[in-house]
Amino acid sequence: MTAQLSDTITVHKLGADIGARIDGIRLGGDLSEGTVATVRDALLANKVVFFRDQRHLDDAGQLAFARLLGEPTLAHPTVKGREHAHVLPIDSDYGKANSWHTDVTFVDRVPAISVLRAIELPPYGGSTVWANTARAYENLPPALKALVDRLWALHTNVYDYAGHVDPTRVGGVDVKEEAYRDEFQSQRYETEHPLVRVHPETGERTLLLGHFVKRIVGLTSTESEAIFQLLQNRVIRLENTVRWQWADGDVAIWDNRATQHYGVADYDDAHRRLHRITIAGDVPVSVEGVASTRITGDAAHFSTL
Repeated sequence: MTAQLSDTITVHKLGADIGARIDGIRLGGDLSEGTVATVRDALLANKVVFFRDQRHLDDAGQLAFARLLGEPTLAHPTVKGREHAHVLPIDSDYGKANSWHTDVTFVDRVPAISVLRAIELPPYGGSTVWANTARAYENLPPALKALVDRLWALHTNVYDYAGHVDPTRVGGVDVKEEAYRDEFQSQRYETEHPLVRVHPETGERTLLLGHFVKRIVGLTSTESEAIFQLLQNRVIRLENTVRWQWADGDVAIWDNRATQHYGVADYDDAHRRLHRITIAGDVPVSVEGVASTRITGDAAHFSTL
């Protein structure tokens, strides 16, 4: 399905439940209010949108465009931007995040939107998959909705890396990757979020999970794991996902309040680098109107909102 929104802008749906490609827009900080509104509307409707042929962008241009969507955060609460304070390199030299997650859920103000630009791509592989957490909740049986509506989970940046260790390396990780993980965990953050949050713009209920979840509050570790896996498996059903094979000049924008994503590590020892900017979000609120609670660490420096 393709929607012709103007003489030049078209939105091509990539799946029934998630994903669209937008053509006819040259991204930058000089877009009109109407064009920005078109992008935002498509984003809210499709959860993740893609733009081809944006090779003209550099970090400054990516940041200028991101500012049209909201207030950029710092690159990360603990990891400093290597070239720019607001830009986080997603660089395979420092590890591969080949697990399902929503960005930075271990802080209280979870980013609203992420903007990711391809910098250097491997000759094969390296795609990214997104899942629609609003549709995953919508498709739960009523009895399961009644349960998860009142559950909370503890998210932390100090999580178990054991599932991502490369046994062929000395100590399981190389020096760069180990240094990056030390920086990632240099300050501990823990936040209790509702398993179901109400989207502040659409009013949808979305599942707030991913690999930063440490445990479900009030349950044993066995019970936590069982419920987490039950819900996570609902999120990542194939019909609830879209997979994007990157090309030079591609930009992806996703609603971090209604998605999870997974960078597929299927490119052997080739190099992969993308640059991410996140847009500040608000504190998640449960279906009962209760806001998330910061347990450990103050990330006020990360987001000004």
